[in-house]
Amino acid sequence: MDLDAIVSAIRGFSGITRKNTVHEIVHFLPVSGFNDVLAAEGEDAAAISYGDDCILFAADGIMESLVKADPFYAGYFAVLVNVNDIAAMGGRPLAMVDIMSMNDGKVCSKLLKGMERAVRKFNVPIVGGHTHPDCDYSAIDISIIGTVPRSDLIRSSTAAAGDDIVFAIDTDGFFPDGLRYAFDTTTRKDDIFVQKQMALMCEIAKEHLVTAGKDMSNPGCIGTMGMLLESSGKGGVIDIDKIPRPDNTDMIQWFLTYQGYGFVFSCRPENTQRLIDKFRTVNVDAALVGKVSDSSELILRSGGESKVLFDFSKDIITGCGPKRS
Repeated sequence: MDLDAIVSAIRGFSGITRKNTVHEIVHFLPVSGFNDVLAAEGEDAAAISYGDDCILFAADGIMESLVKADPFYAGYFAVLVNVNDIAAMGGRPLAMVDIMSMNDGKVCSKLLKGMERAVRKFNVPIVGGHTHPDCDYSAIDISIIGTVPRSDLIRSSTAAAGDDIVFAIDTDGFFPDGLRYAFDTTTRKDDIFVQKQMALMCEIAKEHLVTAGKDMSNPGCIGTMGMLLESSGKGGVIDIDKIPRPDNTDMIQWFLTYQGYGFVFSCRPENTQRLIDKFRTVNVDAALVGKVSDSSELILRSGGESKVLFDFSKDIITGCGPKRS
């Protein structure tokens, strides 16, 4: 595989480029001085101190293109992405609220059916929200609340040089018709088994097996690891040949795909095999794919070839990371 083509595809992917202005928004919404805020920008969910626990807050809006292409999946993924954000922090999701905007009754009905299916699939209720019944567009946005013991909180900004990089991906799934970059691993699986997969993240957090973690989101598996390294102020090396993927799947498409169940981690080498073994108990492929470094570069390797994907001394994904001088 041509590493130049992979680097070019990832750097130019909309899942990456659409996040480039996040730091500009964060600049206007400071959290310094709020002592109960333990985690905020650069994380999958905000973590608010509450005694010995943390309250986790997250919110996601579904892209307009997905709402137009497949309203059912737009509603379903609106729930899934939020549940994944809480799981990525080692937390247990408690409840959600939604904001629905609509200009088409049929689209609204499909959105609701997708949301209903996901509520039952992940066993997390939607307990309220707000509806705009007279918009010129259709949209769905969901916010979620969860909880995690304060001592078990998984951040995405705490990777350390020398850590192993582990990718965990459920490769038993499919690309729904018309959704080239969305891999569905949950709709055809038993609800209880899917909930068991999600709950595994609480075990990993409780056992302190990882130093940092993040769920694979719109930037794809490698781009998500890039965000973790950026927020940690680190670099790293990833061997792309070791990334779990289904047989006969286009490599570039796979690297850009939103995963129905996928996480990236940094962990101490002595915990790597135990982490991998944990995922095997829920039929998830996990693999050691690289190493965190003290450099500013995220380097991709394949065979004997290496290419710099991002140099965080000058490149940004979200721009949420240690302050630059």
